[in-house]
Parts: sequence; structure tokens; C-alpha cells
Amino acid sequence: MVLPEDGLLLRVFIGESDKHGGVPLYEWIVRKAREHGLAGATVLRGIMGYGGHSRIHSTKILRLSEDLPVIVEIVDARERLEAFLPVIDGAIREGLATTESVQVRFYRGGTGERRRKERGRK
Repeated sequence: MVLPEDGLLLRVFIGESDKHGGVPLYEWIVRKAREHGLAGATVLRGIMGYGGHSRIHSTKILRLSEDLPVIVEIVDARERLEAFLPVIDGAIREGLATTESVQVRFYRGGTGERRRKERGRK
């Protein structure tokens, strides 16, 4: 897949315990992104944050949170992400979605065989 130099970054801020259809919401979003042929998705787990309810969620030992902040990031062509947003919109009951223009410097993938050769393995 080739990405245009001028891409779009979608960030979805949700809670770790958010669910959709019985599975973690972040997992559902990543699977939907793959089904729709998007370039890739990454899930980041935050160590502290708060959202619309202003409750602080933290990994501090004395107050271990079971609902840490999670960010799903997806970069692709603007048109593809604009078409993807309505797919996930209804599944996100609480959270925030943002987009921003990004400059794609490179997007590389390879076969497992090629990667092994680059590392000096057979």
C-alpha cells in the first residue's frame, strides 16, 4: 500500500474498560480499521488522565485504576479516514476523536522472509 505524502491522523481517546459487542472498544476499532483496509492502527495505554467526567484515572499504586486512558491512532489518506469515522462513531459512547493533517515520510512493510534476511537469518 502506498500512502500519500499528505495524510490524516485519527486519534480516538477512550477508556480501557469501554466495550462494544462484548469486546474492548479499542480492540473493536483496530479490527474494524483492518477490515476497512486502513494502513495500520496503534493502541497506546496512558498512565494518567481524565475526560468528560473530570475523574482522574491513574496507575498509582495506592489507587490502581481499572479504566486507564487509551488512545487509538490511525494514519491513512484523508478520504479513507473520513469514510471510516462514521463506522466507529456510533460505537463510542464516551470519548473524543480528533484528526490532524500529517506529512507521511515513509510507510514500509515487508515479508517475513525479507526481514529475516535483513537481520542476517535464513
